[in-house]
Amino acid sequence: MAVGARSGHDGPDERADGAFGDDTTGDDVTDEQAQPPGGETPGDGDDDTAGGSGGRPRNQRSFWKELPLLVGIALVLALLIKTFLVQAFSIPSESMMNTLQKGDRVLVDKLTPWFGSEPERGEVVVFHDPGGWLEGQTAPKPNVVQKFLSFIGLMPSAEEKDLIKRVIAVGGDTVSCKEGGKVVLNGVPLDETSYLYPGSVPCQDSFGPIKVPEGRIWVMGDNRQNSLDSRFHQQLPGGGTVSNDEVVGRAVVIAWPVTRWATLPVPDIFDQPALDKAAAAAPLGAVSVAGALPLVLWRRKKVAARHTAE
Repeated sequence: MAVGARSGHDGPDERADGAFGDDTTGDDVTDEQAQPPGGETPGDGDDDTAGGSGGRPRNQRSFWKELPLLVGIALVLALLIKTFLVQAFSIPSESMMNTLQKGDRVLVDKLTPWFGSEPERGEVVVFHDPGGWLEGQTAPKPNVVQKFLSFIGLMPSAEEKDLIKRVIAVGGDTVSCKEGGKVVLNGVPLDETSYLYPGSVPCQDSFGPIKVPEGRIWVMGDNRQNSLDSRFHQQLPGGGTVSNDEVVGRAVVIAWPVTRWATLPVPDIFDQPALDKAAAAAPLGAVSVAGALPLVLWRRKKVAARHTAE
C-alpha cells in the first residue's frame, strides 16, 4: 500500500513529536497541514466513515429501529390502496358459478368510480346491501386480527354486507323475461350461454317488463337457480334495482387461488349496438307522440266545427 502519497515520501512520515505513522486519512489531511499541540489533526475522530471505527457509518440505524417505520409505511400504503384503488373480496356463495366459485378472492376496482364512471351492462360488480337483501343471513364473526387486516385491505371484507352480481340493465333500460325463455333487454333477446351456469335457464319465473330508473341497475347472478338477485326483491324500495351509489366497484380479476386466476371481461352480447338503439328509441317515441298530440287535437276540433256548420 502506498503510504504518504500526498507528501512524496516512500516511507513513514516523521511527525513533529518524533512519532512515526501512516497517513491513513487519505485526501482529508496532508503532511503540509499544521498540527495543533498534542499531535492531533483537526477533525480527527469526526469522520467515522473514512475508515475509523472499523469502517462503519457513524449514524447507521439498526434494522430493528427501522422496522417499525417500514411497517408503518406499508400499512398506510395498504390502507390507501384499499380505500382508493382496489379491494379484495371473498365469494361466499354459489350464486355466480361458474364465473366465480365459492371461496374465490376477487380484486375490485374502486378507482374509476372516483372519476365519475358508472356501472355498465355485463360487468360483475360488488355492491352494499341496498336494504333487506341479506336479511336473516349471518356471517362468521372475525377475530381481531382478521378485522384489522380487513380494515387495511390485506384480507377480504370481514363484516360489511356486500353482494356480487352481474349488471344486466342500467338506467333507462327495459328488461323482462318469460318463464323458461331468454332475458329480453330493450327488446333484444340475450344469448347468455357464455357465462350462465351449465344447465341454468335465464329465468325460471317470468318478470317484467321493468323500466330501470336512472342512476340504478338491475343485477342477476350467473347461477340463476341459486341467486337471490333483483328478481326476488321487487317488493322492496327500488323495485329490485340497486342505486349506483351503493356500488363499491367492478370485479376485474380472480386473484386467488392461483389456479383460478382470470380476468372478468364484459361478454360480447352486451356490446350489441341494437341495445343502445332500442333504449334510445323509447324516449324518442314518447317525444314524437307528445309532439303529435296537439296536431291531432287541432284536426279533430276542426272536423267537429265543420260538421257543426253543416
